[in-house]
Amino acid sequence: MHDPIRKTPRQVWRDGRLGAGTRLIPEETAIALTYNGGTYAVMMGTPQDLQDFAIGFSLGEGIVQSPDQIDSLDIVDLDDGIELRMWLEPSKAVAINERRRHIAGPTGCGICGIDSIAEALRPAARVPTGRSFLPREIMAAMASIAPLQQINMETRAVHAAAFWTSSRGIVALREDVGRHNALDKLAGALASAKVPATEGMVLLTSRVSVEMVQKAAAIGAPLMVAVSAPTALAVRTADAAGITLAAIARADGFEVFTHPRRIIASASAAEAAKETVKETVRKTAEGAVHVA
Repeated sequence: MHDPIRKTPRQVWRDGRLGAGTRLIPEETAIALTYNGGTYAVMMGTPQDLQDFAIGFSLGEGIVQSPDQIDSLDIVDLDDGIELRMWLEPSKAVAINERRRHIAGPTGCGICGIDSIAEALRPAARVPTGRSFLPREIMAAMASIAPLQQINMETRAVHAAAFWTSSRGIVALREDVGRHNALDKLAGALASAKVPATEGMVLLTSRVSVEMVQKAAAIGAPLMVAVSAPTALAVRTADAAGITLAAIARADGFEVFTHPRRIIASASAAEAAKETVKETVRKTAEGAVHVA
């Protein structure tokens, strides 16, 4: 049930020939999040790092403000999925009963089941000022993701969300078939380890939509960097939340859409960035970077 990768037989038509063999593909499982005996959401996701997912989802939804407010968390295998069974402290239990809703979430669904426009477009939390970053740090951080994506290296079919600091490099990286799930798992991992998000950057291998910004703001991340472009609403939300949003990150640079003050450019930034990327890739290959 919890194996994130499966081997499946398939036929291949290539170069005018038909062949047979197998391919490794990511698992996709129905994951129910329940609080105090009632179902709040059912999401489709990768059955790995499920405790991180439960905590991160709860934080992102505003159900709890700290992992300590979850009295117990059990991972229960069912015939057709997995239940993340949580019991909250009494004060939170009352609130969840008042706002309980049922969600059937397809893969990658970030705000499925929201029953009002106001709830979907809720203002993101305002993030702290945080620290500043050099362009070469951003490029080095993004270059360090791919070698650490264990599931994606085997399947080429999952997203990743990672957290990077200048002192530790990649602190944590989480993968999932759903980009929102990957970010929730990352948020849960950071919260459980009591790692403040204010001193680093969130890295995404996906596009940036509004709910991704809302989730990053909920954990106080001052900088988001993504390989793909943001939506217009994501840019407006990041601007209002005080988040520096960089996207379309490639080996030769990136684009900044909001609050560029946190990125300190220098005349030698481009050349220094190349050397930093090379060094980060070398260290990653040697196992110098630890993924929590």
